[in-house]
Amino acid sequence: MDSTADAHPVLSEYFLPYCEIMGRAKDINERKVVALYPKLMVAFLIHVVVFLFATTESDASQLQSGNGLSPFDELKKGGYIIYLRHGEATVGQDLPDLNFNNCSTQRNLSDNGREQARAVEALFSKKQIPIQYPIISSPYCRARETAGIIFGNQNIVVNPVLASIEKLKIEDYPADKKQQIVRELTKIFETPPALGTNSVIVAHTFPPNVALGEIPNLGAVILKPKGMNQGYEIIHRFNIEDLNKLSSGAYKPKTVSRQ
Repeated sequence: MDSTADAHPVLSEYFLPYCEIMGRAKDINERKVVALYPKLMVAFLIHVVVFLFATTESDASQLQSGNGLSPFDELKKGGYIIYLRHGEATVGQDLPDLNFNNCSTQRNLSDNGREQARAVEALFSKKQIPIQYPIISSPYCRARETAGIIFGNQNIVVNPVLASIEKLKIEDYPADKKQQIVRELTKIFETPPALGTNSVIVAHTFPPNVALGEIPNLGAVILKPKGMNQGYEIIHRFNIEDLNKLSSGAYKPKTVSRQ
């Protein structure tokens, strides 16, 4: 079996000289060895960290680019969650007496938002991504309509927990309740789909640095669920322009840093 240094050339440049000097300690003045030891250790540890970081980024790039394929094409293997924000909504605010069964009390999709949804529907049809049905949607009308245009109204099930994402945006909403909401959402995001398929969730954007973070209108976040109590990983992000390019074949794969 190769040694650590032999297996990783990046380490050998620093690891082997360190071992050589320490192995020759008997032939070197003891004070010089003692003086060199901290410097060697610091240099060695720094390059170990750099090496490990580079390895992680390399692995992430391979997963995200699929060796030349777009990350969206990687979905054909299954095992991911595709989280979509609803399409562009009309200007204004939801009414204080909002009723999920009455769309007139809510902000709804604009004409442009419906066009965005139709474009994404064409992408899914073209790419033939294996989907686990039903699609999970927020109860808000703008989310349900987005999901319906893309996947068909008969293929949607509403999860009320997704509506609580909107509460995360309320500044004076109690912090402990926000934490509970995030925990409940994490349970959804860490649940793997059926073998060979991908789950789809249509809901809302998040506040900055909370859960999935900010998502543009009909942007997509690709998640890799790790199983119950194991969390999830954000693999890639697409905005609507990326999705349109994927549909036309003009998208160029690029590495995106993990969150």
